[in-house]
Amino acid sequence: MSLGYLQPELYSEDQYDESHVLDLNLSTLECYSVSSTSSLQSIHRCFLDETRNCKRLKVEPSIGESIESKKIVHRGCSGMRTNSSNSLRKLQFRDHIWAYTQRYLAVEAMEEAAAAIMQGDQSETREEGNGDAMKLVQQLIACAEAVACRDKTHASALLSELSSKALVFGTSFQRVASCFVQGLVDRLALVQPSGAVGIVGQSAREMVMTNEKEEALRLVYEICPYIQFGHFIANESILEAFEGESSIHVVDLGMTQGLPHGHQWRNLISSLAKRPGSSSRCLKISGVGNCEEGLQTIGDELKHYAKGLGVNFEFLMVFILAISQSNLENLQVEDFSILEGEVLVINSILQLHCVVKESRGALNSVLQILHKLSPKLLVLVEQDSSHNGPFFLGRFMEALHYYSAIFDALDAMLPKYDTRRAKIEQFFFAEEIKNIVSCEGPARVERHERIDQWRRRMSRAGFQSAPIKMLTQAKQWLAKFKVCEGYTIVEEKGCLVLGWNSKPIIAASCWKCS
Repeated sequence: MSLGYLQPELYSEDQYDESHVLDLNLSTLECYSVSSTSSLQSIHRCFLDETRNCKRLKVEPSIGESIESKKIVHRGCSGMRTNSSNSLRKLQFRDHIWAYTQRYLAVEAMEEAAAAIMQGDQSETREEGNGDAMKLVQQLIACAEAVACRDKTHASALLSELSSKALVFGTSFQRVASCFVQGLVDRLALVQPSGAVGIVGQSAREMVMTNEKEEALRLVYEICPYIQFGHFIANESILEAFEGESSIHVVDLGMTQGLPHGHQWRNLISSLAKRPGSSSRCLKISGVGNCEEGLQTIGDELKHYAKGLGVNFEFLMVFILAISQSNLENLQVEDFSILEGEVLVINSILQLHCVVKESRGALNSVLQILHKLSPKLLVLVEQDSSHNGPFFLGRFMEALHYYSAIFDALDAMLPKYDTRRAKIEQFFFAEEIKNIVSCEGPARVERHERIDQWRRRMSRAGFQSAPIKMLTQAKQWLAKFKVCEGYTIVEEKGCLVLGWNSKPIIAASCWKCS
């Protein structure tokens, strides 16, 4: 299959890159067993349906989408092929190199995902007996294939069978499968007779933080190392930027991520208080958010905490009304009060992926605003996985591989019938999974991307990498966190990546204005 006929001038650069990712070659998958190869061949056939036959998921365009992207949705395949020769002539040699590189990486990713999923549950097969774990994997992939092909009858039958096998208190893969089944049910419900899929899911301003979700977020923070890993790297980087400076201003793009007490900044204030000369230095934090009352409460708590430790602290509230999917899209340079002599650091923990859209416009606008602020440092922490490809099946396989690793880690950390684990899985990670699997258009906000893609995005926005040189400290921090064996931290091209059994989970990077 070749997607070379797609007109690059009608796509944003990222869309064109991602289209090539799905040009898979079945010959590379021959190493699998007959059953697993059959499943992958079925998936490949659906990719063909989604591209050659132009059976794209028709999504209602968001306000910010470009006119060009609308043309793509309604353009027929024959028209694309007619102009293929003209399109290809405009491609540069480096574009062809990029395309073939991405094809290779896509095949490699599919092999890795399928192999890990197939092999990862072999240790659990004895519990389920007679290869039930392997059958569950195959049925889940077959169901995703049926949903992608809009075969409602076959998909409904498979979902009915899966619902009795994907157990919330089962093995790690049964539990993760239950979350994907929920997502597939929601997506199938939106498949129309004509084959169109509308905008699925709630908008940002409709998402309510229920008591269950608040409790799940708190448990994720306390039990899992992911968020605290980001906080540790960010705080250590901020303290380094503080060296030799009398006043530092931190802009937090997602104030506490819904955590109620400003945990990250309490740790920073505590660390700063232990350093000599802390009383003569000033720390100012601007918290960005769309809940004015919550921001004010956190600010008051942090002021009281800093005063008790003798730290000169100031809190500013940047309240942004979330009229679109992400309040960050409404940021303006004028929203920030930056005084002369202040050193600015921008802190983004699991926030910027929500600004990524089908086109690059929204994220580019936010990054340009941040660049205009001239920060000394920008700390970026994001999920290190490719959940933003243009095709449903690709995202499904990537997400299944990624969250299988997370649920496997939870399996090792908490007992089988621990209610804390159920809350974490069903009210936190399941919400992410369902958004990736069932949502399209503006409703899909969990658009995680790999660190290499973030490097390209940040570079295009005028930032250059500032290598993180604290691998030893990070490993010591992980040891103190007292999680079970299996978690690793590695350095990759100046970034630090937290993973589970070699599967990347969270990546932290630092950037400065070029």
